[in-house]
Amino acid sequence: MPVETSFMGLEGPHQALESARAAIIPIPHEATVSWGGGTARGPAAILEASRYIELYDRELDRVICGEDGALGIHTFPPLELTREGSTAAMEELEVRWGEVLRELGNRVPLALGGEHAISAPLIRATARHHRARLEAEADGRLSVLQLDAHADLRDGYQGAPWSHASFAYRSLDVADFVQVGLRAVSPEEMEVARSRSGIEMIWADDMWEDDAWMDRALEALGPVVYLTVDVDYFDPSLVPSTGTPEPGGGDWYRTLRFLRRVMAERDVVGMDVVELAPTPGLHAPDFLVAKLVLKLLAYRFYPPA
Repeated sequence: MPVETSFMGLEGPHQALESARAAIIPIPHEATVSWGGGTARGPAAILEASRYIELYDRELDRVICGEDGALGIHTFPPLELTREGSTAAMEELEVRWGEVLRELGNRVPLALGGEHAISAPLIRATARHHRARLEAEADGRLSVLQLDAHADLRDGYQGAPWSHASFAYRSLDVADFVQVGLRAVSPEEMEVARSRSGIEMIWADDMWEDDAWMDRALEALGPVVYLTVDVDYFDPSLVPSTGTPEPGGGDWYRTLRFLRRVMAERDVVGMDVVELAPTPGLHAPDFLVAKLVLKLLAYRFYPPA
């Protein structure tokens, strides 16, 4: 694969599937965004920005990838979906993600979106792939950790049942949710959250006094976790390049402290990072998201002591 399209610009054995422990899968799907568009360009922007990130991580005091003995990360070609409507695309994605998981074996997948609608099929396929373990360890339920400004608990939005605003609702039959960073939720979504068990909401304005929210989030997570990050979780001063930038979101170092704990204390079996809509001439958000992806993989495979 050309350097230009691989995460971190990895080449040869450092990005070969045979030697990789993690895989990056771009899914540049966009069909139901409700305001600002451009998420289809997000995966390419993340991959491009990642080429300029240093391989050495001072926090972990190690080279994360790109040297012999470091973490191998394979980058798949973009996964293109049917254009015959959002429902058909999401049904196709659930099947194809199951195929990806079988191909990867024990490797950890991280998808790059695209809009947040893609997360529902990924979650559903992940729950099915790990069904035996979930039935043995977690009452059959996958735990989803969702970093997001929005709850995405609508039963459809603007006529689309598989909308970016509905991915969590479409996953409730197979997963419980811990939603962190919320600050824009509809009455309909609050009714869903209040009427169902297995939904823990942590509001952005509760995250600033102290770190007690981290304990609450971790206590609500089961042993097997899928992580989904909508980049509008971050305050728009950090990531303005997203469709619905809500003020007052997460900051960089507090978020990293939390993610360190998640990776150390739970088994994260899959991840996605979605909703980056690149702004021409503004590269800082692309770089931040690319570095977040690297930090997620670093914490997953080299958790701090």
